[in-house]
Amino acid sequence: MLQRITCVDHIKIDSVSFSSIFQIGDSEQIQAISRALAVQREAEIFFDNEGNFNAYPVFSEAIPFQPASEDNVVFATHNINPVLKVRNIDILGASSSSVVHLGNSCNIVMEARVKHIRQLLPRNNKSDEEGI
Repeated sequence: MLQRITCVDHIKIDSVSFSSIFQIGDSEQIQAISRALAVQREAEIFFDNEGNFNAYPVFSEAIPFQPASEDNVVFATHNINPVLKVRNIDILGASSSSVVHLGNSCNIVMEARVKHIRQLLPRNNKSDEEGI
């Protein structure tokens, strides 16, 4: 793992929610997954069978990843000062499978899938069709 030190004088976070992480220190692996159904309706109608993630392919489709490059890249780094110094961090919120991480990481896998559904009332009068 990387050999750098993170030094933060002050951090303020107002909210961390919905499968989010606030971590201080090094990590070998971080994996965060968030799934959400966002339903917007004009009429307040609720059905008891809602919320089935299996009904929507967006939650089961494979995520296409760019294959790793086969090019061999050779590089060298030299950190004269291995300390990352930050005076102040102010965060309003971390939500929906996000990470606020102070430290070194080796592997990070993040995934957020949201299905937005809008259910509008039917429009049958002539003025709606003509755009009046």
